[in-house]
Amino acid sequence: MAGNPAGGSGGASGGSAGSGAAAGAANGGNGASGGNNGTVDAQALVKALGFGTNIGNTLENTTTWETGWSEPLITQTFINGLASRGVKTVRVPVAWDTYAKNGVIDAAKMDRVKQVVSFITGAGMYAIVNIHWDGGWINNEKGSPPFSLTSEIKSKFASYWQQIGSAFSGVGQQLILEGMNEEGSWTTDGQKYGTPNIPPLNEMNQLFVTTVRAQGGYNATRALLIAGFNTDIDKTCVPAFTVPTDPAGTGKLFLSIHYYTPWTFTIKDKNDANDTQPVSTTWGTTAEKKTLDDLFSKLGSCSSDKKIPIILGEFGVTRGTDPYVREAASRIAWMTAVAKASTTRGIVPVLWDTGSEISRADGAFSAELQQVWNNLK
Repeated sequence: MAGNPAGGSGGASGGSAGSGAAAGAANGGNGASGGNNGTVDAQALVKALGFGTNIGNTLENTTTWETGWSEPLITQTFINGLASRGVKTVRVPVAWDTYAKNGVIDAAKMDRVKQVVSFITGAGMYAIVNIHWDGGWINNEKGSPPFSLTSEIKSKFASYWQQIGSAFSGVGQQLILEGMNEEGSWTTDGQKYGTPNIPPLNEMNQLFVTTVRAQGGYNATRALLIAGFNTDIDKTCVPAFTVPTDPAGTGKLFLSIHYYTPWTFTIKDKNDANDTQPVSTTWGTTAEKKTLDDLFSKLGSCSSDKKIPIILGEFGVTRGTDPYVREAASRIAWMTAVAKASTTRGIVPVLWDTGSEISRADGAFSAELQQVWNNLK
């Protein structure tokens, strides 16, 4: 989700597995594939990546970087707390363009992201660093026409990945770079949620892979995470969506998908007059469980058909506010179901959290997240 001061996509989180892989990551290797010798195998990394969390509403903040949405500074103590509780992957959403000057990323911001990554890898975990929503410039949300891909966007995108890739070229294969967040161009009538225009996204995914590979060092073979269309299952699992050609060869790419279904339960915060899709404070009917299972079955088949493993880079459910507070048992059931649906299909679940499920002080889990964790053992 695009970050927001009210809690991003709802606020949730996670954790799980693989001490040998974690040790490999801490030492600069890729864990599952035994070092930085060009043998990265994305499918083999799935187990090592385990169950992860986002550090949401911090480095992707477009108001005041890192702390503008009432979050504390990211500390080594917090990161170590995640690792001690079994979290294996930490996604670090970043707003780069907001703070760049004339297309040049601020050196202090770059150094801070590198420091946070070093916290994560030093604790034996994997890090995912992306270009997040960042004002919607990649999706051209305010352009004319909106949601159109331009040469200026492509040039800026390539330039940022040249800068990011170069800065991280010496960081080992425990770092995964992710091209975009929830991006996708729509039909030229400029109406978002009209007909998906998938070829521009394919072009941007290819530009991301080709650009990063050219930046040398570990970028030549590290795992990369490409974006699904709006990271949506139905819009991505179609023939028109294609996997980029990778100069590093096959088996080094992941596909990013997010999951917030049903949004009336996971995200929606209030009802409007005559609302036809009212907020739901509970989840778990037979029909709702079937929808989840059907979508993840479709995603698993998509992964097999396109020969690319999936990272579920975000999923979470809001706690809600009065009078729309979510039932605790339903939140636990939904998070558990999504995580199990992922892991049983070889998909890496990474929950979205803005501090409501995992303490930003020491990494402690909320009571509900702890129950989810226990359910997954």
